Amino acid sequence: MTTQKRSVLALAVGTLFLFALPPVAQFFDQIYLVSLISRVLIYALAAVSLDLLLGYGGLISLGHAAYVGIGAYVVGVCFFHASEMEPLIQWPVEIAGSENALIVLPLAALVSALFALVFGAMSLRTKGMHFIMITLAFAQMLYYLFVSLEKYGGSDGLSLYSRSTIPGFDLGSDVEFYYLCLTLLCLFLIFAERLVRSRFGLIVRGAKDNPRRIQALGIHTFRYQLVLFMIAGAGAGLAGALLANQTEYVSPGLLHWTLSGELMVMVILGGLGTLYGPVLGAAAFLLMEENLAMYTEHWMVYMGPFLLLVVLFARNGLWGLLVGKGDHE
Repeated sequence: MTTQKRSVLALAVGTLFLFALPPVAQFFDQIYLVSLISRVLIYALAAVSLDLLLGYGGLISLGHAAYVGIGAYVVGVCFFHASEMEPLIQWPVEIAGSENALIVLPLAALVSALFALVFGAMSLRTKGMHFIMITLAFAQMLYYLFVSLEKYGGSDGLSLYSRSTIPGFDLGSDVEFYYLCLTLLCLFLIFAERLVRSRFGLIVRGAKDNPRRIQALGIHTFRYQLVLFMIAGAGAGLAGALLANQTEYVSPGLLHWTLSGELMVMVILGGLGTLYGPVLGAAAFLLMEENLAMYTEHWMVYMGPFLLLVVLFARNGLWGLLVGKGDHE
């Protein structure tokens, strides 16, 4: 069986499994699996957005958690102002808070993309270690900013009393929320695949592999990388908004660099530059955490050797083991 056929088969089986999971879990009275896999889907969305930067753009960012946290806080702050019946913005026009997911989810993605635009415009002017450190610095700057915002809970975070609402749907139901997460992940994957196979994607990948040749063709790679930065930030912000809804809680911890590190591990574990690999990586990481944490709080001790084996012996991570070559080759 060719690599392409294995890839199509793996995607078909995986999609069927994910859509069939809630009714099967309900039938076997294992409804907790729906909440667990919802968390996997949310982190998978954040990991796929990071893979656009790492795997396709060659941009090693340690500040990706900042966009997850921004997206989460957009939901939390909008919910806070709506519940307190206090305007979110009073000047130049009065804007109220909102619990409507059709408003707060796109807003979370938009605000995260705008922050990515600002951070990317400055950090993309540097290379190598300087780029890594400046992305880390931006994330930590935002982390301490939100720690200082006592109105929104400071270091204790902000509790939401319910999930966002969508007319005609009950996102308070774990099953309906699960399908929302799955749908958004699928849509982002479809968009990302079309993006990386487009002329835009070819330029971004060319800038990663041979930047001098791309520049010799008269193509200014900065603007392409900046747009990629914004798209990745929007995806991470959307994941943060979903995470805030699932846990009904937001805290500055979502902006900490350690979350960026975990997302990077998911990407590498699943397969760098494969798009679908980070979904496998997120599943492997979180399921190992869920099971090993029952036996020891030092479960990362076991994750280290597992990650090392995957990096040494599995080309393109778990996705490479599953289908062969990465989908970008």
